Amino acid sequence: MKALIISLSTAIMILSSSGIQKEKADMVIINAKVLTIDKDRPSAQAVAIRGEIIIAVGTTSEISSLIEKGSTKVIDAGGRLVIPGFNDAHVHFGPLDPDYIELRYTTDPSVITKKVKEQVARSKPGQLIEGGHWEHEMFIDKKWPTKELIDKVSPDNPVVLSRADGHSVLVNSYVLRASGISKNTPDPFGGVIQKDAVTGEPTGIIKENAEDIIKTGAVKPERTPEEENNRQWQGYLLALKEAREYGVTSVQIPGAADFGAYEKLQKAGELTCRIDIGKALTADTLLLKKYLELEKLYPREGNWIRFGYLKAFMDGTIGSGTALMFEPFTDNPSTSGLALVPYKEMEKMIIAADKLGFQIGVHAIGDKGNNWVLNAYEKAEKVNGKHDSRHRIEHAQTLQPSDIPRFAMLGIIASMQPTHCISDKKFCEKRIGPERAKGAYAWKSLADAGAILAFGTDYQVEPLNPMEGLYAAVTRKDRLGEDGEGWHPEQKIKMDKAIKFYTLGSAYSQFMEDRKGMIKKGFLADIVIVDKDLLTIPVNEIMKTKVDYTITGGKVVYVSGR
Repeated sequence: MKALIISLSTAIMILSSSGIQKEKADMVIINAKVLTIDKDRPSAQAVAIRGEIIIAVGTTSEISSLIEKGSTKVIDAGGRLVIPGFNDAHVHFGPLDPDYIELRYTTDPSVITKKVKEQVARSKPGQLIEGGHWEHEMFIDKKWPTKELIDKVSPDNPVVLSRADGHSVLVNSYVLRASGISKNTPDPFGGVIQKDAVTGEPTGIIKENAEDIIKTGAVKPERTPEEENNRQWQGYLLALKEAREYGVTSVQIPGAADFGAYEKLQKAGELTCRIDIGKALTADTLLLKKYLELEKLYPREGNWIRFGYLKAFMDGTIGSGTALMFEPFTDNPSTSGLALVPYKEMEKMIIAADKLGFQIGVHAIGDKGNNWVLNAYEKAEKVNGKHDSRHRIEHAQTLQPSDIPRFAMLGIIASMQPTHCISDKKFCEKRIGPERAKGAYAWKSLADAGAILAFGTDYQVEPLNPMEGLYAAVTRKDRLGEDGEGWHPEQKIKMDKAIKFYTLGSAYSQFMEDRKGMIKKGFLADIVIVDKDLLTIPVNEIMKTKVDYTITGGKVVYVSGR
């Protein structure tokens, strides 16, 4: 009997030391090529899951021992690549509007006229017509659109169409009249009302803070509360469906989202990705204290619906010519961009929020905008002391060489969206010139300098599909492909690094690197199986790669073809 006990103890020790547990699995993935993102075990063949947690990672033989016939779900990957679920670190996620006019990739401005006309025909007079994602640099003439493009088809409806970056809008004359905007209306601080060079009349393009003075005078659609609630619910379901089809198992929303709506989705069993929701950065002590109470309800220790970071805007964008630069724009020397908040005010807000322990993420695009945010973070550290704040710069698109090492020195996370590079490169050098463009979308330089990178999409500014971001990160080429080594190829990174920044990097940016972002024992079972080997396929196959399985919290939430 004693020998038997020793033998069993020895067996338990052997199982324990190999990392394989005795408990049976609820689900296993076998015969896979597992990219774990775990530096201690970079690759494996199989994964075992129990409940919401990964209980073992190993060979197919080892993991097969945890299968309980009749109760364990077995997914035979057949050699396919298995990676952690994608974690979009910066996404404007929410209910999708079926009436929204989609203008992404439009090259002929007359298409805008046609689509607005069609939507007006489906609407009642006075109802708001919304749409967006147009990019004038993709138009045949590369000119800013004007209100004349839509006035003739929308005399009785307000129309607001956002540029792809969300920092400029095209409105019709109906909206200009309702807003009281005329040739005599001055530009507000941090905003521009674009006016015709000859007549002085507003063109219909409104930029940055000037959008705050827009009033549409819109008539609300005639819907009952029940109809409106159902419309919202269906919009959330559409958004979640899109996320899981692309293998997105976590999203980090920079403010303007409804905690209660996601709680309802979770209770209904419809929440298929994890949600972080932030709020607007402020120096208002009373409001910050309200945020602290909200953070207690949705703490960092949670895994599903959590309070995120406080968001602010330092400047605009390169595309809209409103990014804050040290020197004037090359193609428009009359401006160096816009500071959307005075520096001292930004510094004050950051110091106040940092003192209370909030994580902060500031939108900064231009080299001066990024420099100012880094300066404000550095000042907060001097005033409040150094702590594990993990403050972020959202986008970090254009940097001076001297500012690149400051990210690691200050512990600032570069929250970047690789597709911005391949969307913007066609006009970036025209805007800021070739020399400043060397510091644009410089993710390799940041990583080499020791900075933590968190990848995302900025959806709906860019598509939600992570494959486009991975393609951008490793090629820096146009989506249609092009000859050569890509735009500033010295900033390209390897595919495994790109996936790491999109998984573990994003998890670190939300204080979850201890339980998310890797395929590792004890971690949350958020896993994706793709139909192509992203690590070996030609680059022109990356954006054609599809997700076959999405697993969130140990549950299969998407299977291709079902």
